[in-house]
Amino acid sequence: MKWSFESLVSGFPIHVEMPRKLQPGPFAAEISYFAPALFFFFFLLWLGATVKEIDIHPMHFFFLAASFFAFHLLLAYFVDHISVHLAFVICALVSTGLVGSYLRRVDGLGLVWREAVAGQLLYLVLFSYAFFFTDYTGLAITADAILTLFASMLATAKVNWAERFRCIGDLCSKPPPPPGLTS
Repeated sequence: MKWSFESLVSGFPIHVEMPRKLQPGPFAAEISYFAPALFFFFFLLWLGATVKEIDIHPMHFFFLAASFFAFHLLLAYFVDHISVHLAFVICALVSTGLVGSYLRRVDGLGLVWREAVAGQLLYLVLFSYAFFFTDYTGLAITADAILTLFASMLATAKVNWAERFRCIGDLCSKPPPPPGLTS
């Protein structure tokens, strides 16, 4: 092959990039660096629990975080032994299963566990899957953040936040007695 040109005026480098095979180790490490997507997951879980007046203790969040990070830890060690795609699916099922089964026991048949599993699929599985498309990872993060903001705004537009947060921790006063009763 021969490439010849008389004049080239450009500030951009010109090159040909050959297709490369996905290296599972660095790929899993790159996904792990973005584990802070957990913030989005926790935000929606907290928001849903607050709106529905469901009490979720910080210890519940600890176990949920551990279940969320189980995906990254398992993926980091699994990709060296099986196909990266199969490892991804297994890790997603394990982590989502941990979250779903735990919250189902915490909340019974309430809606929080379903919302948490949906949130984890969005913020862990689909977000991590975006790394298979290297040029679109940043766009996926941005779209995820904007959609989270939009859904949160729609879901909470009519919430009376002053009423929801009138009682925080030990700063609560006794609730007033029911009408007609005196103390």
